[in-house]
Amino acid sequence: MPSLGPLIPVRARWAGAVLFVGSLQFVLAMIAVQLAYPGYSDLSNTISDLGGPHSPWAAVFNGSIIVTGLLTFTAAVLLGAAFARKLSRTVGLAFLFLAGLGALLVGVFPEQTTALGGHAHGYAADLAFLASGVALVVLPLAMLRDTRWEGFRAYTFLSGVVTFVAIALYSTSAVGPLGVGGMERLIVAPILLWSIVVGVHLLRLPVYQRIPAAPHVST
Repeated sequence: MPSLGPLIPVRARWAGAVLFVGSLQFVLAMIAVQLAYPGYSDLSNTISDLGGPHSPWAAVFNGSIIVTGLLTFTAAVLLGAAFARKLSRTVGLAFLFLAGLGALLVGVFPEQTTALGGHAHGYAADLAFLASGVALVVLPLAMLRDTRWEGFRAYTFLSGVVTFVAIALYSTSAVGPLGVGGMERLIVAPILLWSIVVGVHLLRLPVYQRIPAAPHVST
């Protein structure tokens, strides 16, 4: 099988823009809401506290993560154009789509919601965490023999490993000096950073132009 690359279709360029904007605006929103939240601690407070009833700018946080979710599963649809047609591409992007859905539901069902017996928020967060981890460990397989993704295969896989290790530590309360807030950020940081880095990468790759078919000349 020949190696692919380095050109990408326009859809992949749009996927990069959507990934970049979705993650960057969420990072900026988190920073802004934290600054407005008296006594908030990155170590002792969870990320979801920013959208809870005690957060003065809860609407900003919840709106931002809903936007992140919408843009993430939009990117998952568009990103198919940046990979060869493989099962790993389908599986990886399907889980990226689910990660976006989970993020959206985190905003729809903020902390201390009563939906599903008070469990809706936790289920949504679990979906976002686990699905993003699976996406990051599967997508490197879709990057094989594709020069457009050189240097990203190991980075993507290691990002997924960090996510799963952090999930395991968080779920067993073995958070150590990072605290619950710091460990939760270690779960979320890999997918956010990956989305920003990959978004920039796709925006920098040259786009190939479709050559129109030559008109048929009858003889």
